[in-house]
Amino acid sequence: MKSYNIAILGASGAVGTQMLEVLLEKKLPVHELRLLTSERSAGKTIRMQDKTFTFEEATKDSFHNIDFVLSAAENDVAKRFIPLAVKEGAVVIDNSSAYRLDDDVPLVIPEVNPKAAFRHHGIIANPNCATIIALVALQPLHAYATLKRLVVSTYQAVSGAGIKGIQELNDQVEAIRSQQPIVTSAFPYQIAYNLIPQIGNFNEEGYAAEEMKMQNEGRKILNLPELAVNCTCVRVPVYRSHSESILAEFEKEIDPNTAKKLLEKGSGIQLMDDLENKRYPMPLDTSDQDLVYVGRLRKDLSLHKNALSLWCCGDQIRKGAATNAVQIMELLIQAESENKSEA
Repeated sequence: MKSYNIAILGASGAVGTQMLEVLLEKKLPVHELRLLTSERSAGKTIRMQDKTFTFEEATKDSFHNIDFVLSAAENDVAKRFIPLAVKEGAVVIDNSSAYRLDDDVPLVIPEVNPKAAFRHHGIIANPNCATIIALVALQPLHAYATLKRLVVSTYQAVSGAGIKGIQELNDQVEAIRSQQPIVTSAFPYQIAYNLIPQIGNFNEEGYAAEEMKMQNEGRKILNLPELAVNCTCVRVPVYRSHSESILAEFEKEIDPNTAKKLLEKGSGIQLMDDLENKRYPMPLDTSDQDLVYVGRLRKDLSLHKNALSLWCCGDQIRKGAATNAVQIMELLIQAESENKSEA
């Protein structure tokens, strides 16, 4: 079986280290692995699954003989290095927002639009974490009844801001406990014991950047240019795993019982909807794994028979970022292997 040379760009961050962990878990055919990072982190090591890996500085020469690049870098770093990797012949799966809305770059969730991955020109974009979690949950329902409108409220963990977000929540909880001053850096306000209804800068209409991603990315992934989306994104003092309240309106009639049956068979989904026993998705249930949990399915009382309300949770660092990227790479590897077998 062919093995591949793989690089992780931004390897020392929260998503980059999770990409490494997922690669090792899946036992993919890796010949060489390069963990690329900033000059500041170069030379440091990380131990995972009884192996020690060393970070190396990303340079213009880092992508020679690389087959795949999993990019967990910030936009500016992605824009600097990704064109160099593509020029060297690598396929780049990018977790930044730098290329997501480019017409010639597919935006892919393997459970939702896997075929789009094969229309790439060297770059495949990973969607925003909240978009991934919502669309995985909605895909079986959309395939049955066709989405028309979404009203979404997200409750996003501090892990969405990376390692610095997690550390800031830890530091603020400790500062409050020891009656020390609160220091804010990763977030505009205190996040410990608080909610912040802003993720990203506001536009002229008062919507934050994170809120517009749900509409713009959802339209592209589902190929629904008229999909109506109203989204409110809130940062919450939860370490890991995003939660979302979704009102979904469909073109066709769909009832809660039908929806539950569809979700039970849905790819990447765990249905958790047992109100009698108080069983519904929560961030603690969904952290450190790759399924999107869905529950609280009910008819929406404000609209008509074609609308449902639901609640879902998913691990932002894994399925919302690292795992989704690795799954895209798996699609390409599997297709290459099948093509060679048929030949």
